[in-house]
Amino acid sequence: MVSLTTLYEITFGGAILAFIAQHTIKQLRTFIVIVTSALGVYIVWRLPSQATDISFRLGDFQILWGVNEYSQLFALLIAVLGFFTLIYSIDFMKERERLGYFYMNFLIVIGGMYGIVYSQDLISLFFFWEIMTWSSFMLVIYCCDDAQSIGLKYFVFSAIGAYAMLTAIVLIWANLETTSLSVLFENFTNLSSGLQITVIVLFIVGFGVKSAMMPFHVWAPDAYAISPTPFTALFSGALSKMGIWGLGIVLLKLAAQSGFYVWVQDIVAWIGAITALLATFYAIVQTDAKKLLAYSSIGQLGYIIVGLAIGTPLSIMSALFLAMLHGIFKAMLFMSAGAVFYRTGSTDMNEVTGLIRKMPWTFLTALFGIITVAGVPPLGGFAAKWMLYEATIQSGHYFLVIVLFAASTAAFLYLYRFIFSLFLGQEEKEYADIKEAPLTMTVPMVIMALFTLVVGVFPGIFINPIGNAMGYFGNYTFNWDVSSLLNEWGNHVDMMTVVMTIGAIFIIAAIFITIKNYRTTRYVTTKDIHTSGEIPTENENLTYAVDFYKPFERAIAPVLKRSIDKTYNLIAENLESAFDFLRYVYTGNGQTYALYVVLFLAVLMVFAELIFGIQL
Repeated sequence: MVSLTTLYEITFGGAILAFIAQHTIKQLRTFIVIVTSALGVYIVWRLPSQATDISFRLGDFQILWGVNEYSQLFALLIAVLGFFTLIYSIDFMKERERLGYFYMNFLIVIGGMYGIVYSQDLISLFFFWEIMTWSSFMLVIYCCDDAQSIGLKYFVFSAIGAYAMLTAIVLIWANLETTSLSVLFENFTNLSSGLQITVIVLFIVGFGVKSAMMPFHVWAPDAYAISPTPFTALFSGALSKMGIWGLGIVLLKLAAQSGFYVWVQDIVAWIGAITALLATFYAIVQTDAKKLLAYSSIGQLGYIIVGLAIGTPLSIMSALFLAMLHGIFKAMLFMSAGAVFYRTGSTDMNEVTGLIRKMPWTFLTALFGIITVAGVPPLGGFAAKWMLYEATIQSGHYFLVIVLFAASTAAFLYLYRFIFSLFLGQEEKEYADIKEAPLTMTVPMVIMALFTLVVGVFPGIFINPIGNAMGYFGNYTFNWDVSSLLNEWGNHVDMMTVVMTIGAIFIIAAIFITIKNYRTTRYVTTKDIHTSGEIPTENENLTYAVDFYKPFERAIAPVLKRSIDKTYNLIAENLESAFDFLRYVYTGNGQTYALYVVLFLAVLMVFAELIFGIQL
């Protein structure tokens, strides 16, 4: 009999056993990790859709862990991505040090995320949230000493989000004397208007940090880029969805009940749209593939936030559809970048080029990934973005859809740069002996890539369970005829004609190019060029990827230079100066503190009449 108790015991127990195995019988470590993650997939799949598995008291607090369709949707994403990323890590992490530390924290992150989505009370939610944050912090700083400052930034922003959540929980307990989510939903409107908006804002800050919503996003690019790629795939694909999970509850279960919903809706929707647009601009100017994908992930999360904030059945469907799909395509894109790093030792797009013939399966994964991100048929991104645009227009947010469409159009620039720089550029002789990544890395990538095609043709795979999950929010029911896309093509997108046409175009183009250039095509390196009689040296980088979008970068420079990161750094510097000044006051010297006491008593005696109304 599967249960939440079993799920937690296996996941956290597996984390401890993996650490022990690393220091006793190393051969068992990988077996324990893979079996633990596989059992997690099985248990989550078999859990009943409506159940309260555990209920007990912890002091004055009622602890509730249970399952509903909404939590199950995210738990399946966590389980599947956890399984695939751990398989991917077998070869990627094989030669690394401290693997017991790595796998223990990896499984603890997964267990923490399970706990978050299955929590039915605020105490459990906060407890598992901190478990997830601490263990993910340990993985962000895993690689090297340079990661310490990046990890510190991640930790500081996580602490800001956690304290915001904790403050909201304290306010709820003080006024409603409950931490149960169901009781909170029923009685939220009994709070004063000021308390309602305060709790909503605090929760939006708390969940917004993890979903990299601007201006709380500054930790994400570096944290995604420097953490080990198997974890980055889970970090971006699943962990960021914990913020989305929470924002869905705040917007649709709390804000929807208050009179402030229209204001909250518009403000959060615009924050999401700006996040999508600015993150796209930052992605375009990156030269490191993982950093590019990190900003891309922030931008895609912005689309999801917009869909949740608009709050119509179609927009919620599009947001949750895109959330599930983002978990898949972003994981496989990070995996493809990781495969390139595994073989070349770099993800610098100015250095690594021309790998399409050397790593065809990795290229195929990257190609499917960018097509999905772009929202081009027949892959799943088309249905998700179509529904989002349609929902935005139907709700009357016309300027909002313009911003979203501009962000989506600009995204083609960084998508093309990613695929061209790593795979389609000139071949370099130092990569002549490069081989495809190992099967443990390519198989998970290719499976997920093919799944994006299946979802594109049969979106009911996602739409049906998402429609059930929307029932958790109350009156948000989804009907197939709410979208012209689905109304026209039924309960699956019958795009066979589209697929065959696109396939025929690619086949005809491939045959034409092959025949035409069979005898004339030659492969050149970056040094095989004419340079007006000058011979470039080996250290001169002349790849086409250098300064790829320089004119565009100059055009958007005024926008990019106004980084919120500079503001945070200025605040940190001022705080540091203030703390330095306090060191002169709090010296740690007992005699100095005694002098402070004497001076304080003297002040009281001088101003006793003014302060206490007595004359000494």
